[in-house]
This record gives sequence, C-alpha cells and structure tokens, in this order.
Amino acid sequence: MLQLERKEDCCGCNACGDICPCKAITFKNDNEGFWYPEIDKKRCIDCELCERVCPIIHIDELKKNDLPQSICYAAEHKNIEVIFDSTSGGLFSALAEVMYRKKGYVGGAIFNDDLSVSQFVSDQKDDLPRLRSSKYLQSNAEGFYKRIKELLMEEKDVLVCGTPCQMAGLRAYLGKDYPNLIIVDFICRGINSPKIWQKYMQSFADRYGSKVVFAKAKSKEYGWRNLTQKVRLEDGREFFETGSMSNFTRGYLRTNAYCRPSCYECHFKGFPRIADITLADFWGIEKYDQSMEKNLGTSLVMVNSQKGQEYFELVKKKIHAIQMPFETILAGNPALIKPLHPPLVNREKFFADVDKMNFTELAEKYILHPRISTKQKVKNLLKKVLDTARFAKYVVYVTRLHPKAIYQTIRYSGLINLLHKRGILFSTHCTTNISRNARLEFHGLMTFGEKARFPSSSLESRLCIDSNGSLRVLGDVTLGYGCDIEIFHDAELIMHGKKILDVSGANIGCTIICGEKIEIGPDVEIGRNVTIRDNNGGHYINRQGYKNTRPVRIGEKAWLCESCTLMSGARIGVGAVVGAKSFVVGRVPDHSMVLGYPAKVIDENIQWKY
Repeated sequence: MLQLERKEDCCGCNACGDICPCKAITFKNDNEGFWYPEIDKKRCIDCELCERVCPIIHIDELKKNDLPQSICYAAEHKNIEVIFDSTSGGLFSALAEVMYRKKGYVGGAIFNDDLSVSQFVSDQKDDLPRLRSSKYLQSNAEGFYKRIKELLMEEKDVLVCGTPCQMAGLRAYLGKDYPNLIIVDFICRGINSPKIWQKYMQSFADRYGSKVVFAKAKSKEYGWRNLTQKVRLEDGREFFETGSMSNFTRGYLRTNAYCRPSCYECHFKGFPRIADITLADFWGIEKYDQSMEKNLGTSLVMVNSQKGQEYFELVKKKIHAIQMPFETILAGNPALIKPLHPPLVNREKFFADVDKMNFTELAEKYILHPRISTKQKVKNLLKKVLDTARFAKYVVYVTRLHPKAIYQTIRYSGLINLLHKRGILFSTHCTTNISRNARLEFHGLMTFGEKARFPSSSLESRLCIDSNGSLRVLGDVTLGYGCDIEIFHDAELIMHGKKILDVSGANIGCTIICGEKIEIGPDVEIGRNVTIRDNNGGHYINRQGYKNTRPVRIGEKAWLCESCTLMSGARIGVGAVVGAKSFVVGRVPDHSMVLGYPAKVIDENIQWKY
C-alpha cells in the first residue's frame, strides 16, 4: 500500500488509480488544486500494485533507453497553418499525422469544456487540433493508462504524449515495452495548479463580463517569443496577453509560485530519457540556423531510442529538419536537467489567500512585487538609465537636431510629456497647421514623418488640425514620411498605436482625412500609400440615405496592405487583412481577408504575424 508522507513524493500521474483491481484508490484535491491518491483500506487487498507502478519509487529502473545519446534535430512542420496552431514548430502534429495514416491512435492532453485538462486518446484525425499545443497545467490521466493498454492488447498502433512523469507512469503501468507503442514526452519546466488556472480564466470574466470559451498558450499572432496567451470569450471578443502582461505567466516563469510540489524535486530530468522521442522549443536556434528563425516557433526533437529513430524517419517528409550537435540543445533548455528553483513567494500564505482573493488581487500581492535582491535592484536602476539614454538617442535620430523639428516637437508635445515619452516627435521636413483650439491628448509617443531608410529625404509630411479638431494618441505609433494627416473642425482621430507589436503604424505616403471620427486600434499595420477617409470632401449625391461623413473604425491588429483605400463607414474587423489596392466601403469581418474594388471576402479565419 502506498504510504505518502510528503507531497513532493507524488507527481499526480494517476497510474496507481488505474492499476488498482479493487478500485480502492481515489484522488482528492488539496487546497492548492493538486490531486493525491486516497486509499480505502476496507477495499485494499495489499496487492502492492500501486507501489509497483509509482514512477518516483521506481525511477532508477525506468530511466533507461537503448541509444547511448539522444539524436537531436531542429525542425518545423512544412504546413504553416499547423505551425501557427502549434506551441513550437508543429512536430507533435507531424508525429500524430503519421500515426493516423497508419490507422492508429494518438493520445495527449486536451481542454475540456470547463477548461480543465485531461488525457485523451482517439483514432480520429479531427481530434488533432484539440491534442495540439501545450496546456501548461496538470492534466488528469484517470483511466488513460488502462485505455492505452487495452488498445495495445488489441494490437492497435498507439502514439501517446505526456509529461515525463506521466510517461514514466505509463512505462511502469505497462510493465514492458510494446512494439506498437511510441511514447513522446517534452521538456517540462513544471506543471501549474489547475485551481490557479481556473482563477486566471475567471479573471477575464470578471474584467470583461463574459466567460472564457477558448484558450491557447503561445499564440503565434504576436510572435512565438512573446509567449502570448490568447483567450476567446463567449461573446466573441478576443484578448491577448504576452508573457510580460499575463500575471499567470509571470507567476509561473518569474516566481515559480504554483507548480506541483514534486516539480521542485523532479526525478525525471537529465538522461537517459524515458520516452522514445522528446519535444521542446528550440530556444537559440537563430545562433545556428537563421532560416529556422521566423519567430513562429522551432521545435527541438530528441530521438532517444531505436524505435523512436525508425518512427522519426517516417515523419521527415512532413517536416524541415536539421540535425544538431547534442551540446547545442542545453543552453536554451535548462529545464532538461534542472528542477524548478523554490518559489520566490511565501507559498503557504499564497495558497491561504487563494480562496479569499480573486486572481488580480493575488497577482498584485504576490506576483507583481516578488522579493527583489539588491543585485536585481541595481540591474533595474541601470535598465532605467539605459532606457532614458536610448530614448534621448532616438529623439536625436528622428529630429536630426534640426531646429524646426525640435521646435515643433517641444511646442506640440510639451517638455513634461516628452520626459514621460509622450507627445509628437517630428522629423525634418514636417509642415504643421494646428489650430490653437485643437485638442491634443497624449498617452503615448507619435513619431511623425519617420525616415529610417532615407534620412536625408526632403519628402514633406503634413499635419493639419482645424479648430476644435481632436488628436488622441493612446499608444506608441510611427507614421512614415510623406504622410498627410488632416483633421477637420470638430472631427476626432484616435490612434491606439503599439500594444504588443514592436512596431505599429503606417509606412510612407499614408493619407488620413478625418471629417467626423476615425479610430485606429492597437497594433494596426498600414502599408505604403494607404488612404483612410471618413468623408467625401463635401460632395453630395441625390441618393437616399447618403451621408457626407460616416465614422471609420479599424480593429486591433488589422493589416492594411499597400495602396488600399478605406472610405466613409468602413469597419475593419480584428485581425483582418485588406489586400493591396482594395477599396473598402463597408464591414470587413474579424480575421477575414478581403480583396478587390469593391473589396470582397476571399478567405476566413486568417491569422498573421508581423
């Protein structure tokens, strides 16, 4: 009978529950949201099978493989849609596709309707999108091992993926290797508390008034390196939080606050690997092969067994793969050999507050303000100094210290705003006609007439704001040289600017003519010679319902391609793409691509990355 004296000695793999012939083992969640086995002594027959399948007890016997050293690859799927929908380079999907082609079964972690996570196995290729991508919290594997063994006994081919401790549990449960089984694990930093995950999901409902129905970690729409958490609400709205914005990711990566206790003493690190194939992010691939670095994710593949090697050969035609020296994989993946450091917060107090506070309150108390060493304080101070120096250098770069550019910058921004990196930063050859009664509001920095490639160009950039016209800059935005921005009497132009992307704004030749209201959402990318106007220049047509002006709204992370024109009443959806030279007069749905004159939808469910 299992005797669990320390929580650190249970990884929650659920293998003991599946092996028990008397159903004497159930799993109960503790105050941290992790499950542990409880044994009904009245049912227990002391068969000791539960001890026999415990991967922590038998780690020395399980940690073996038949290759002297793992064979390593940097790899990516050939299908870019698969890459976009994957956590890294789409290698799990490639492995799964081969198994489906063999009419076999594929197992892994899926989100349930309530956004909890469970292990799941099926022979339906339509299930692959659910199995794809990392979930970053512990998955429940009750019944999973039993089902895998049933399939193997029926001589079905099976590929299964899970955490190293789960796959060690599977090895122990099966008791022997099966030729028709491929085991895949991944480099695991630690598994987060399902309870904390649910608190994080609830925080979106608390903030936005609608519950989360979809979640994806490392969404590629803002680049793989941003570690972006994407959620979709029941009302259709989508939200993105990068690793630096997401308090859940901060708590996981910076403070180690809520991983399972066994993760801090993980027994499944190092070599030899227990799985046939190990997957991970290939951090640092740009040092070895720039062709693999697209900020869309590159997979690290470690082939650990002869069986894994034979299977991987079947996968190669679906992927781009480069064999890498073994030593190249270690620097970017310390979690391969090292367990988690102890939490930087008082874990006991943290979990005592979990049932008393919402996630935002927990983050404010424990995650946003962790204990900072004197060394880190010095680093933070130096970073502020360097940031200030970089901004001063940027001001010099844009204005070229031209007297007119400096004068316009100070006049319309104000020194106080500039000290806080807010206002309008004018380049050379900018002409302004801004009424004294114009309303200027700055919560970010607008760089006007930027000339990165041709700093000596004399192409004029123009900004005109009539009486009572309003310019609201709500984020950092860059307008290329040769732009023409005109805001008429009582009209309002709102530019949200950069939110997540490194760059947001318009290329050269952008024209914005605002007669009523134009709102450009965050992270919108505008190509060369794009025209946006909400009015017809005072021209009237004897047509029922005709209006000279109608507001224009451009949704978050839309992409307006070269020489397209947006006319009055245009509504561009979130993440939409307007093709080159297209003419838009109506609504463009979220995540669609439009093209033509007038523009028509040619594709849907578009995802794109700058």
